[in-house]
Amino acid sequence: MKIAFAGKGGVGKTSLCAWVADWLARSGKNVWLVDADTALSLGQASGLDADALPEPLVLRGDLVRERIHEGGFLNLNPEVGDLPEELAVDVPLGGEPLPGVEPGRKRLIVMGAVTNAGGGCACDANALLKALLAHIVMDRDEWVLVDLEAGVEHLGRGTVAHVDGLVVVSEPSMRSLRTGAEVGRMAADLGLDNQVLVLNRYTGGEPPQLDGLPEWRMSVPVLDGLAERQMTDASVLGLPESALLDGLARALLDGLAARERGETGGN
Repeated sequence: MKIAFAGKGGVGKTSLCAWVADWLARSGKNVWLVDADTALSLGQASGLDADALPEPLVLRGDLVRERIHEGGFLNLNPEVGDLPEELAVDVPLGGEPLPGVEPGRKRLIVMGAVTNAGGGCACDANALLKALLAHIVMDRDEWVLVDLEAGVEHLGRGTVAHVDGLVVVSEPSMRSLRTGAEVGRMAADLGLDNQVLVLNRYTGGEPPQLDGLPEWRMSVPVLDGLAERQMTDASVLGLPESALLDGLARALLDGLAARERGETGGN
């Protein structure tokens, strides 16, 4: 499956992406992690040291020029099939594999996101980012988890058609939920209807009825283990609440798969 995670900054979407990826790998699945957010925090959230992170593709001016201006001509459909292996770094497991299971491999590609700085360099980098993201989502027959920014518009309609599910992450606050509703509407307009809303740091109450907010909902409670660790460790793995998070990851993936098959899935 190919799954995208989106939501307002700071709501925990990167943490959720890291938890799901780790459960998959410990369950024996090979996983590609794609960090397409400007915060570039998926690697550290997944347990990598800061000095082990690769340079974001968006900053690889040499590579951007080589692929986009190949032969001296502007190429907006660059060759990117070799880039995943060239750019990826291996990510360690956050815990023991499931009993009797040969663990899968987690690989991280740090893409970054082009800001609205304008200019030719930004346009060239954006073209390469979109081409690589499309290749990973459309042509890789493996699990792919993409950590996006607030929206999904830079996936493009053709790429979105190959995404199996969207996880909209929100805090239980009106500002965050409104962003989540906008993400849901945007994705639906692109044809991505298999969506789930995950309320992070949830303490109770019923979310408002906002147009675009996914109807299928899950929640993550406040995690004391994460709160105690955040000041000293960037990793969100190996928490005391790992069993709870494993159950959440499994239910999330089972529900998305069921809905993709046309079954009810989720609540």
